Amino acid sequence: MSTLVSLSILPNELENTDYILKAALKKAAINPANVADWRIRKRSIDARKKPVKMQLQIEIWERGDLRESLSKFESKDVSNAPTIAIIGAGPAGLYAALRAIEAGLKPIVFERGKDVKARRRDLAKINKEQIVNPESNYCFGEGGAGTYSDGKLYTRSKKRGNVLKALEWLVHFGADEDILVDAHPHIGTNKLPKLITAMREAIEEAGGAVHFDSKLTDLIIEDNKIKGLEINNETKYEFKEVILATGHSARDIFYLLHAKNIKLEAKPFALGVRIEHQQEVINYIQYHGETDNPYLPPAAYSLVVQIDGMGVYSFCMCPGGIIAPCATAQDEVVTNGWSPSKRNNPYANSGIVVSVTPEDLPNYTPDDPLVCLNFQKEVEHTCWIAGGRTQQVPAQRMTDFVNGVKSKDFPKTSYQPGIVSADLNKVLPDLIAKRLKKAFVAFGKKMPGYLSKDAVLHAPESRTSSPISIPRNSETLEHVEISGLYPCGEGAGYAGGIMSAAIDGINCVDAIAKKYAL
Repeated sequence: MSTLVSLSILPNELENTDYILKAALKKAAINPANVADWRIRKRSIDARKKPVKMQLQIEIWERGDLRESLSKFESKDVSNAPTIAIIGAGPAGLYAALRAIEAGLKPIVFERGKDVKARRRDLAKINKEQIVNPESNYCFGEGGAGTYSDGKLYTRSKKRGNVLKALEWLVHFGADEDILVDAHPHIGTNKLPKLITAMREAIEEAGGAVHFDSKLTDLIIEDNKIKGLEINNETKYEFKEVILATGHSARDIFYLLHAKNIKLEAKPFALGVRIEHQQEVINYIQYHGETDNPYLPPAAYSLVVQIDGMGVYSFCMCPGGIIAPCATAQDEVVTNGWSPSKRNNPYANSGIVVSVTPEDLPNYTPDDPLVCLNFQKEVEHTCWIAGGRTQQVPAQRMTDFVNGVKSKDFPKTSYQPGIVSADLNKVLPDLIAKRLKKAFVAFGKKMPGYLSKDAVLHAPESRTSSPISIPRNSETLEHVEISGLYPCGEGAGYAGGIMSAAIDGINCVDAIAKKYAL
């Protein structure tokens, strides 16, 4: 068994491994002659006060201690194994496919979008020509929404599954081992596609299959049991087990299930704006003016406040990042953020969103599972109109928004399609706008300098999570009414990011393997 030691050091001491080891051994009272190996197990920044410190957890193995190796994906030939269908090649779907191979099942993955390479052309069209391909965009395609929207790997879902195993699989497929160390691990949009491709190739080499441009258009159900599915309105396949891992933006799937009287539930979600500051401003605030320290990374922030009975909080904060157009239909606008691996862009952006429950909405009725989805769609369409019916988004300086004044001009923005001046107090619903105004004032007090005329709001930030939940049995993970249907990941309401979705994909396959006694 290893020994764990906590240390607090200055950022410039992080490269001095001799100093770190000596300090850790002294604190643990371990004789250096007895050390077999050691490593930095966890690393985080403590910027609560000046000077900024690095918090380390050091793991030390003495002679005779057993050191476990990293979990690696264990492939096997599943060419002739029992088959399962997986709908969606996002993190939930890909991890489900990999786990299926380990368990001795043959995964057949159907992805409505394109592979990562072909997908880039459609992203370029959104940014440069403002043309949205409803099947291939920032949300749909190989790797899902996370592939081209940052690759944050932090999750609070520690009780849902083996987070370390999910991270170690990423390392197995090419990620840097730093993701096992950093408190808030991040791969970067520039590096994720290569990893996703490696995962797909492993699935295919083991005898599984990944089909692109293959959209689920119907489920074949008899006696409340899955019998098969239909792809692209024409091809039918027989399957007894279907994992539905379609992500939070596959609205057609929600409508399909609703039309077939398959039980759905309205689910709380959050909606607001994506705000952009200069990164140097956030560095100055978070590092107490210590902006010239080359050992400190671009600063992040996390904010939360209760306003009139609703939570308002930062979401998907991207240091050194870019704001991206993430619509999945031509008559809507949606923003999201991402960062490259080095986080070296001059901007910092984050969603600032208001928690919304179904009961908060004026047209709420207990028997309408689509109430939050329809509210989300209405906001995105209204913002599309306010932005000029293009992929430009309505925008406003933060101080102008708080003061109710339409902005006359703007600093540069990272949002490539462009922005249009609008009073977001009039564009956004009152229950969102009024709380955002109060929240920005509160955040300005928590982070002096945050409430700034040079910070720009881009509307809307609306795809924070699924507005629909697909209920499932807590033991079998099957839908509460349909045997063989496994609602999975973020789209079904059981995940909130890459890692929690990946873990849920593993859990769904574990439930199927248990049924097959594998």
